[in-house]
Order: sequence, then C-alpha cells, then structure tokens
Amino acid sequence: MDRYDWPRIYKAEENIEAQVVDWVFEHVCEYFGVEDVTDLTDAQIAEIDEFRSELHEYSIMNIGYNTLINHHEAHAYEESVA
Repeated sequence: MDRYDWPRIYKAEENIEAQVVDWVFEHVCEYFGVEDVTDLTDAQIAEIDEFRSELHEYSIMNIGYNTLINHHEAHAYEESVA
C-alpha cells in the first residue's frame, strides 16, 4: 500500500489564504464604509492593527489582517514616492 500523500496541498492552502484575505478586506471595507482598503486612514489602520494584536497568535485571521495592513502600507509608500 502506498504511503498517504496529498499532492499539490499548497493549492488548498492558497485557496484558504485567499478566502481569509477576502473576508477580512470585505469586512473592514464594510465596517469603515470605504470602497478599498487604500481608502482607510492611518487612524483606522491603527485601530485595525490594535484589533489584530489581540487575536491569538495562531489565529488564521492574522493572515488576512497582515495582508491588509501590508497592502495599505505599500500603497501609502508608493503614494509618498510618486
């Protein structure tokens, strides 16, 4: 009998990550009444970051909040050097 395996398991992991990111982006945009996370203010990002810091360190939702904050910071940086 062959040993158990899950070829291309990374595809399942990518799908889960994408779903979590979508949920966080949608929830944050709806909560703050913005069209895109790049429309969030620094104060709103700080509030989101504070919430994120209260999550359990192994919470799957950290993926979404980390992505959101990184996306916002990258956009702010691009705006500042443009």
